Formats: sequence, C-alpha cells, structure tokens
Amino acid sequence: MKQQNRPKVGIGIMILKKGKILLGKRKGSHGEGEYSFPGGHLEYMELFEKCAKRETKEECGIEIENIKFQFLSNVTKYVPKHYVHIGLIADWKSGKPEVLEPEKCESWDWYAIDNLPRPLFEMCRQGIDCYKTGENYIDSPKWLMNKV
Repeated sequence: MKQQNRPKVGIGIMILKKGKILLGKRKGSHGEGEYSFPGGHLEYMELFEKCAKRETKEECGIEIENIKFQFLSNVTKYVPKHYVHIGLIADWKSGKPEVLEPEKCESWDWYAIDNLPRPLFEMCRQGIDCYKTGENYIDSPKWLMNKV
C-alpha cells in the first residue's frame, strides 16, 4: 500500500516578556540556522494549550500563561514538508530559557520586536507579521511574499 502524503500539524508559541519575544536558533531540521519560537507537533488528542505548555517546557524550561490563538497558516515553504501551523501567543510566567534539546536548538534569547535576528523561520515571520497587522489567516503564497 502506498503511503499518502499528508500535512502535519505544528504549533508555535510567540512568548512575550516585557516587550520582548523569545527566539531560538534552530538546528538539525528544516529551517536550520533560522530563528524561531518554541513549538512542535500537536500530539494525538492533545489540546492546543497543553501542547504549547509542553513544548515550551521541553524545549526551553519556562512556564507560560494567558495562551491565546494568534493565526492559522498553510505552510509549504519547506518542501517536501507541508504543515498546517497554529500560531499561539502567550505571556512568560516564570523561568530562565535554557537549551534543553541541543540537537534541535543552539540558543534562546529575548529580542525586541523591532530588532530581531535574521533569518526568521517562516512560521515565526508570519507570527510577527500577524502580531503587527492583526491578520489571523494565511493561505496564499502571494500574501507571504510582501510581509516582514
């Protein structure tokens, strides 16, 4: 039986603390060398909020609160990977970010939204743009070409 290609569901969490956002430099996967929010795959039967808290704790060891929906995106930039991405936004609650998955991330740091490192992971770039514009639905590559 031939395996069918299907999109995966990813969740990214834009975490705010005193006007700054948390970004990590990716490694070992698509988007290597790009800066991204904490996040990962939604597990079977998992709530979005639980996934956000779990991924944030696993990746960088911090606690978050006030988790809210930010945007939904159909991401095909990293072909052959295809993701339905759920962007969430949250406030930092406690803890100091540390690299807990060194095979996936080389560093975590807080950045001012108007002074971000480059390059940005596509889903992170979309999240920042949605934060600035209030957009919450991304399905067209043309929309992506002129943003952030």
